[in-house]
Amino acid sequence: MTLNSTVTDRACHPRAPNRAPPDPRRPIRAARSAPPIRADPRVVQVGHRRPTLSGHLGAVRATLNTQHTGAVMDSTTSDRSAGVLLAQACGDALGVPYEFRAPPLGEDELAEMKGGGLGPYEPGEWSDDTQMGLCIARVAARGADLSSDEALDEIAEAFLDWGAHGASDIGNQTRAVLSAARRSEGPVGKRLRDTAATHAARNSRSAGNGALMRTSVVGLTSLDDRDATARAARAVAELTHGDPLAAESCVLWSEAVRVAVTDGRFDLLSGLDLLADDRREQWRDWINQATGADPRQFTPNGFTVTALQAAWAAITSTPEPGLDPAAGSYPCLHLQHALHNAVRVGNDTDTVAAIAGGLLGARWGSSAVPWNWRRAVHGWPGMAVRDLVSLGILTAARGASGPNGWPMGERVESSLYDYTPHAAVRHPHDEGVWLGTVSASGHDADAVVSMCRLGAGQVPAPGVDLRDHVEAWLIDSEDRDKNPNLDFVLADIAAATAGLRAEGRRVLLHCVRAEQRTPSAGIAYARTMGVTADEAQDAIREATPNARGYGRLWDAARQVPAATPAH
Repeated sequence: MTLNSTVTDRACHPRAPNRAPPDPRRPIRAARSAPPIRADPRVVQVGHRRPTLSGHLGAVRATLNTQHTGAVMDSTTSDRSAGVLLAQACGDALGVPYEFRAPPLGEDELAEMKGGGLGPYEPGEWSDDTQMGLCIARVAARGADLSSDEALDEIAEAFLDWGAHGASDIGNQTRAVLSAARRSEGPVGKRLRDTAATHAARNSRSAGNGALMRTSVVGLTSLDDRDATARAARAVAELTHGDPLAAESCVLWSEAVRVAVTDGRFDLLSGLDLLADDRREQWRDWINQATGADPRQFTPNGFTVTALQAAWAAITSTPEPGLDPAAGSYPCLHLQHALHNAVRVGNDTDTVAAIAGGLLGARWGSSAVPWNWRRAVHGWPGMAVRDLVSLGILTAARGASGPNGWPMGERVESSLYDYTPHAAVRHPHDEGVWLGTVSASGHDADAVVSMCRLGAGQVPAPGVDLRDHVEAWLIDSEDRDKNPNLDFVLADIAAATAGLRAEGRRVLLHCVRAEQRTPSAGIAYARTMGVTADEAQDAIREATPNARGYGRLWDAARQVPAATPAH
């Protein structure tokens, strides 16, 4: 996705520079260092949007894999898998307004999902980077082997349909391949692959970033099989990009996503052995040049190598904050800070931030994505946050839903959900906030913050607008591994409650039985109102008789700062 006339993955735009990209066959020389980028932890204000309801997961639901149970999906793996498409989409939407703007952001300016860009896009809307990723995800979420001819035909057909009916903007190289493939005959996957190979043979600089931008979800397809991941990444890349560099970048990034989900670490060098022997040292040099470097030197970034370097540099040069809940500092804020720095790179801002977002989400999980970003992000084909989360989890699980039907069922089937107290109670420090269970009744809430798994049609307050239903990732467990971002999540729930109240909403906070998560969230919200920890706990304990009154969540809620933490 660039405007250059050589490596082209973006339609031309009059404001964009037209500089030639680096020669893809020669090492990239590091540019002079720029001033350091400061990671500013302030809250990003996002624009409003009309809610978009998805009917596009119905086909996925109808063809879910029932032949095996899929990969082992504990809560941490599920959270990280859910974060891949979600954080990619958020990075995409953050980058959209600043594409080819010079400079994209001031030193003290944070990216906002304010729309515009080359679409033009609505506030919070993602672009073709995520649109093409979703073409892949809707096949992968059914458990398909993406290196098979059948799956590649499906993805190719989806690309063609998207190009004809859904693309808000489309790169020159991708447009050329799709257009030529429509005029040829034979199996659709082979048509695209052959056309891409022909395009690459005729254009010495055809290694655009259009394959890399969509590859993160491929890293979820075989969490326990790195060779299968590499085969799939290469096969999907070659549908539109015949240059070997494009496929190699996708192999490396998809493997890095797989490692981040399974091991919780960033490692872009881990996939070098998946490349041909004679390609490894060149890629090692390129990755080492970018590791910890100022990402702004990797521009223009329409070339797949510089796009990968820009995204990797944004991730590795951004410091990971220490854990200090009282000061509003959490390690997982690294996700937000790194995405702002990815946008600061400039040039193809939405693509670089989308690429970085996929890997950041794989490492930190969906629970690290702030509520206002989750609430705003949406796009083609009529999808929003729940769709992104569901597709990520189903892809990682190879198309297998959990035993209780989550995430695709209309309702979560569990006896715990069937026998719960019904009456909601008012928050002792704010009568506009209700505390309740999954079956809460007797309230007048017109906004909901849910802290438990819900079915697609399961909202505890009928008639609540999709945009006013915030779902948080919070597990009722004493195991630290099940809530790695616990302190941030509780502060974010409190921020969501305060934000909805500031809009005049009456908010229901609920989990399944209001024994631990709901009371803890009530304490966290009280803390943002300036209530002392002891006073908040005493009042919540009295208001919610079922409250457990002890445990890791209960204690962590005390640490939420008296002012809403900066994001």
